[in-house]
Amino acid sequence: MKDESTTGATDAFVAHRTLLFTVAYEILGSASDAEDVLQETWLRWVDVDLTQVRERRAYLARITTRQALNRLRTLQRRREDYVGQWLPEPLLTSPDVAEDVLLAESVSMALMVVLESLAPTERAVFVLRETFDFAYDEIADAVEKSPEAVRQIAHRARGHVRSRRPRRVATPAETRTALEAFKVSIETGDVQALMDVLAPDVVVLADGGGVKQAVPNPVRGADRVARLFVGGMRKAGGVLTAVPWTVNGHPGLLVAMDGELDGVFAAQVQDGRIAGIYYVRNPHKLGRLEEEVPLTRHERTRAGAAAPSAGQTTGSQRRSTASPSGESAQ
Repeated sequence: MKDESTTGATDAFVAHRTLLFTVAYEILGSASDAEDVLQETWLRWVDVDLTQVRERRAYLARITTRQALNRLRTLQRRREDYVGQWLPEPLLTSPDVAEDVLLAESVSMALMVVLESLAPTERAVFVLRETFDFAYDEIADAVEKSPEAVRQIAHRARGHVRSRRPRRVATPAETRTALEAFKVSIETGDVQALMDVLAPDVVVLADGGGVKQAVPNPVRGADRVARLFVGGMRKAGGVLTAVPWTVNGHPGLLVAMDGELDGVFAAQVQDGRIAGIYYVRNPHKLGRLEEEVPLTRHERTRAGAAAPSAGQTTGSQRRSTASPSGESAQ
């Protein structure tokens, strides 16, 4: 490829990189696998004849989606042997993600768990249509189906998700209030206060990955959940601290025991009470908690208005020399 063409490919990839990472992450539920998909996307994109590409955003998303689907089908077979419950890899996200209500909802732990129940193609179609608003013919190219088939898949996926998602998404303020009440009740061992902040039908999902102890199956009901957390604290016997942070676009907690990171706590709040708890303890999923990960539904503008790529950092965050795909330059 000529230098001029390579520069054009690089510019286009960098401009869309955060969007592509977000697409891959929503399809896979894993940031590390999403980064691998972006590397594969770059290797294919750099060999494309750009004079034949009419819409670069759609073309790049098509490559990313196909690579993500290939990886997801492999991952799903592996997840069948996963020890305990599998939860998405949590990300610390910047305030601009929370400000984009649609984006924040699409990457929330609650919705990402629901997406796990979709077939791979259904998940890809749902993500591309509902979050990124790709046209049906563009999605059809990405998943190698007809536009008519994609419309049917999208309709089926929407119905599946709608039946399992909250009736109303809590505001960040409502979630922060519920999390603070939960945090205080756990720290003080006040069972009644804990019961008051839990919905009667609250469900706990915990992911230890077979490395850290975690309940192997969902725990349901306020009484059982309260006993689980209060009893667990008593047995642990350490000093627990929980720092508020934005996790996957919503208020969450970084939990430490005796100063060591123990896990990430996310919650689904309905009517002021916690209805869903997602606690990730698997250390292999806690490697991206040193800096915020940018996510977006849009490409980066030339003026730099959008967030940097997922492999880059800003301001006081660490900086590293990276290729357009995000891998360190050798």
